[in-house]
Amino acid sequence: MAAAKTVHTVCSHDCPDSCGVLVTVDESGRATRVQGDPNHPVTQGFLCGKVAKYLDRVYSPDRLLYPMRRRAGVTKGSLPQGKEAEAFERISWDEALDAIATRLQKISDEHGPESILPYSYAGTIGVLGYGSMDRRFFHRLGASQLDRTICSTAGGDALVSVYGRKLGTDTEHFRHARYIIAWGANVHGTNIHLWPFIEEARRHGAKLIVIDPYQTRTAKVADWHIAINPGTDVALALGMMHVILRDGLEDREYITENVHGFAELKARAAEYTPECVSRWTGIPAADIERLSREYATTMPAVIRMNYGIQRNQNGGQAARTVAMLPALIGSWKHLGGGLQLSTSGAFSWDKAVIERPDLMLSSPLKRHARIVNMAQLGHALTELGDPPVKALFVYNSNPAAIAPDQTQVLRGMARPDLFTVVHEQFFTDTADYADFLLPATTFLEHKDVQGAYGHYYVQISNQAIDPVGEARSNVWLFGQLAKRMGFTDACFRDTSDDLIAQALRISQPDKQSPWMAGVTEETLNAAGGHQRLQFAKEKDGRPFLPFAAGPFQTPSGKIEFFSEALAAQGIDPLPGFIPPEESRHTKQSAYPLEFLPRKADNYMNSTFANLPGHQRMESAHANLLEMHADDASARGIAEGDLVEVFNDRGSLHLTAHVNGGVPKGVVASRLTWNKLSPGGHNSNLLTSQRLTDFGGGPTFYSTLVEVRKA
Repeated sequence: MAAAKTVHTVCSHDCPDSCGVLVTVDESGRATRVQGDPNHPVTQGFLCGKVAKYLDRVYSPDRLLYPMRRRAGVTKGSLPQGKEAEAFERISWDEALDAIATRLQKISDEHGPESILPYSYAGTIGVLGYGSMDRRFFHRLGASQLDRTICSTAGGDALVSVYGRKLGTDTEHFRHARYIIAWGANVHGTNIHLWPFIEEARRHGAKLIVIDPYQTRTAKVADWHIAINPGTDVALALGMMHVILRDGLEDREYITENVHGFAELKARAAEYTPECVSRWTGIPAADIERLSREYATTMPAVIRMNYGIQRNQNGGQAARTVAMLPALIGSWKHLGGGLQLSTSGAFSWDKAVIERPDLMLSSPLKRHARIVNMAQLGHALTELGDPPVKALFVYNSNPAAIAPDQTQVLRGMARPDLFTVVHEQFFTDTADYADFLLPATTFLEHKDVQGAYGHYYVQISNQAIDPVGEARSNVWLFGQLAKRMGFTDACFRDTSDDLIAQALRISQPDKQSPWMAGVTEETLNAAGGHQRLQFAKEKDGRPFLPFAAGPFQTPSGKIEFFSEALAAQGIDPLPGFIPPEESRHTKQSAYPLEFLPRKADNYMNSTFANLPGHQRMESAHANLLEMHADDASARGIAEGDLVEVFNDRGSLHLTAHVNGGVPKGVVASRLTWNKLSPGGHNSNLLTSQRLTDFGGGPTFYSTLVEVRKA
């Protein structure tokens, strides 16, 4: 029996905090405790409510423990919750791998390898688990490439279009801010480790302003909540620019030295008077004036923009316009000033080596495979041709619950001729449609390396316990499948240690980013599991201020208010407000209410939704439709009534909650699993496959509905 130990791991769920997690393992090898790493400067010894209960997930009696195959004659998705296992029979890993490889080869031979579609996202954001051996496998196979857009591409592309790189204000520097805007950012619900730094700033006199259509946890404790109409963030940001420029509050020296396209932006912003912007946003003109002046004159000023802002049809321009504000007032020069959307661009993993896109040239295609947008899965499974999708391989995701336009998605997944493999930890909505169901590890059960999109620390996530049951990691699974497919390339024999070394460019120190120079698995473990990126300025005792001065990694070498690159794509090179096709500003009389299909505060997208402890934390909001009192009254709806919320795409039955959480004209509900929802469908039954203005992202928050008593 081994001695008890404490192991450093990293929470790999899709969250900017990327917390260091210490796992206590007893003599029998069982994990008995998880706690935040007290030595991690951002984790600071505590975990969010979701992950504090993580052992409930690891040792849940509902964990998938063995490979399974669908029983002959059992229709996909036909069995109710609690009966799912009856659709499957247990088999060995060898049986599963051999059968899957044989079927994939047959499909490739008969329909071409592009008829095989991988579907994954950020069920883990560890470098290996998110994309390494799996990418190698599908590239070598010649499968369709997946454009992984479901969460952040519109905002990420927007940030890059302005600054050239996804960097932002250091989380630890928020303590120095004096004016903090949380724009589409529910810090309390989705970024809790930023909160102590905001509270420290507030103790020193900082104000917190929340701009959000919904009264989030964060909005409830803010100094000022500005309830903006959905999809009008572009207009508000331009209105702020109008006031700042009209009153001469811009930082002209910073602009002259660092900005491209200022004159063009100034002319565009002149069109967006507070009175005009008020009509679009629902914010009084006087409040737009006040917000603009306070933001421009209270330094350091910082914006925490989150990805909700870019899930509208104009989401790319929304994120792009807001991202320009700190450059307009020069707040990047100040410790604690600037903006944070993502810090992920600071981590220079060697993706070309760990993902090996060059293997596509060795596939039967002898070329790069076609690209399929994951936000249009329903279209891909029911309409795409030349070739049609004949096999779907799902891991790190639950598309039956999280993909938009659910009716079309489930119609596609239910196809008898679609061969579906799902690598999962639980009987999710997607697992119900699997032909083969394979048990996956949690982050306690495999090794990985990880950066963050909310701080600047590289971390090693060591394996704390043996896999539960016969669960296996992504790296193991796709390495084994490659072997059975007859792929002889040496890269498929790489271990997790090999992949970590490759990601860090250990064998090519001359190609390491200066910020990650010298970082190895050994140095990470010696440092207690985490190392801060090595910013040159910090070595000289100065703070890292990412965009305090140029040059910038843009075509012009400057911050781009005017983007020739966007113009070349047929996109307006300047910010401009165009209402979403589904909004109060378009003629949609049949569906007059704007619908917000929100993330639940106590789940991680659809993750954790099946666990009793997390369900109890979320129970006060489960299966509710939040409504403004005026909208409810006009429809004869009272608190607690059963209501139908519907549009041309579908209909849900929820319970009316008439509160102050949403402005007039807006209704909201929270995402959960389909099988945990009344009628067997969640909010994505109502969302569309329409894409954002650029970045190819989904438009969850550009959705119109009507509501009536059920």
